[in-house]
Formats: sequence, C-alpha cells, structure tokens
Amino acid sequence: MVNRLKEKYDKEIVPSMMEKFNYTSIMQAPKVDKIVINMGVGDAVANAKNLDEAVEELTLIAGQKPVITRAKKSIAGFRLREGMAIGAKVTLRGQRMYEFLDKLVSVSLPRVRDFHGVSKRAFDGRGNYTLGVREQLIFPEIDFDNVNKVRGLDIVIVTTANTDEESRELLTQLGMPFAK
Repeated sequence: MVNRLKEKYDKEIVPSMMEKFNYTSIMQAPKVDKIVINMGVGDAVANAKNLDEAVEELTLIAGQKPVITRAKKSIAGFRLREGMAIGAKVTLRGQRMYEFLDKLVSVSLPRVRDFHGVSKRAFDGRGNYTLGVREQLIFPEIDFDNVNKVRGLDIVIVTTANTDEESRELLTQLGMPFAK
C-alpha cells in the first residue's frame, strides 16, 4: 500500500522541483527526511501523572510510542533537577511520516481556530521547518472528553533541502498551507 502523499511526491513534485531548480539528477530533489514531534511537559515536575497522559496522547497522535526526554541540567528556579523527566518526543520516518504529514495538512491544521495559514518565517536556514501547535485537540484521534489539560506540541519537519527556498517549495507542493 503506497501512501497518497508519497505517490504525489514521486509522480508530480520531483519532476516540478527538477524543472524549477534545474537539477541534473532526481536524487538532488529535496525530500522530507523525518518529522520530530516534541511535547514539553513542564508541570511533570510537580505531578508525574501529567507526563503519562502526555505520552498517551502523543502515542495516539503519532501512531508510535514516544521517548521520554529528561532534563540536561538542574535549574533551581524551576525546581528542576538533572535527569528529571520533562517531556516526550517521537521521530517519524518512512510510511508513518507521510501518513502523519498527510493528516496534518488535510485534517488537523484546518481545524485550528482562526487559521490563516502557517508562518513562512519558521525555517531554520538549512531547509527545516518548525511548527508550534497550541493545543493537541486539533488531531482527530484525541477524544475531547478524555483531555484534562490542553498541551501544546512542536512539530519539526526535517528535509534534505539545502536552502529555505527549496524547502518552502517542497512543503507548499506537499500541501502545507502557508499564510499569504
């Protein structure tokens, strides 16, 4: 079973990118390498149960079990010690990555309140795009009734593009709704 977005990438996006940027080989055309979804749970310091709920929600959203991230150093002001669990992250590649990206651009982002498109300025200069989501409720797998706290999450789309321009073109053709 081939994913809809992967098929579109192979049949339409690669040829149009080759034409636009004058590549000599199809291997030069940028592609999405991986997607990292990160959920910081700062209140896990006081209540460890919050982290378990975040892990559960991230598992539903991504379709695979997240890794728990730990504090690198102690910060007294936040009552944080080195090694404490403070978040969760998932790295998606291959089939799951394309399924998640498809779901993100066609279902989840249009569900955001007052949505006018995602920022064009969130590229890092090396062709990677970072997107912050204020609430996990925009994902269809999350049941509104079972959520006790609204949490945000970061989605980093890592591409093989060398410049932001190439990366922006790739994501636009994949259906990412950039603000006008």
